[in-house]
Amino acid sequence: MWSNKVRYSQLIKEEASKLGFVFCGISKAEFLEDEAPRLEDWLNKGYHGKMTYMENHFDKRLDPRKLVDNARSVISLGLNYFTEPQQSDPEAPKISRYAYGNDYHFVIKNKLKLLLASITDQIGEVSGRAFVDSAPVLDKAWAKRSGNGWIGKNANLLNKNAGSFFFLAELIIDLELEYDTPSTKDHCGTCTRCIDACPTDAIVAPYIVDGSRCISYLTIELKDEIPAEFSQKMDNWMFGCDVCQDVCPWNRFSTLHNEAAFNPHPSLPDMKKSDWEDLTEEVFQRVFKNSAVKRTKFSGLKRNIDFLKRS
Repeated sequence: MWSNKVRYSQLIKEEASKLGFVFCGISKAEFLEDEAPRLEDWLNKGYHGKMTYMENHFDKRLDPRKLVDNARSVISLGLNYFTEPQQSDPEAPKISRYAYGNDYHFVIKNKLKLLLASITDQIGEVSGRAFVDSAPVLDKAWAKRSGNGWIGKNANLLNKNAGSFFFLAELIIDLELEYDTPSTKDHCGTCTRCIDACPTDAIVAPYIVDGSRCISYLTIELKDEIPAEFSQKMDNWMFGCDVCQDVCPWNRFSTLHNEAAFNPHPSLPDMKKSDWEDLTEEVFQRVFKNSAVKRTKFSGLKRNIDFLKRS
């Protein structure tokens, strides 16, 4: 006879699948001992650039029990966002695929609320919190620990069946569950395609990314002017970058997402290079009304486009 832990875990995974998550793994909520020295070293080397918030809440990043009272389990989930490039003008400044549609924070947060509600409806009173890239949680570490994949040489989580074009999210709850086996095998082998292809040499060693050199950092997180050393190295990206994922052999297994909220605004695919260079705040607000691109604001996107134009 199945124990409640096994039955509850199976129920949660079935409900996650119904909500469209491509994988769901569960691990014990405890201190991430292996990740502590890695995070400390990464910060000490300044690889977080001007993302000073990464220096905050060091203990909370490593221990979910400091985020959720009586935390017992971390439910790690992935939601596919893969699509073929949608911009028709090959000379237009490029947007990372994850930002084509509605802001994933809101899309996934709603799904997590439904999942938690389903858990409480079917199991009983369960307390917890949902996390979508907006709190000090080490998403990739928990995904690996929950058996959802391995960390690739580009420092992204890779999954044998789904590649890497997916968002990561967590539910941290006070219910003890059946825990999955961590992913320990590295399936990157001798491949170095991501390292070789990175336009700004941000992957400074296998599995280590200097975030301050990453195009996603330069176009989104960095609020100052983009350093001149990156002129001619941005590969025409104005928001984010997909290069290290595009070249990864495991993404040959990526399948098109079926989340309507991730489809682009009707105007976006056909915008020409000149449309972007002449972008007005009115058009920006209309095209990116519910998009993650709003994070960089109109002024930030214009800065990026102007930098590409000058390069």
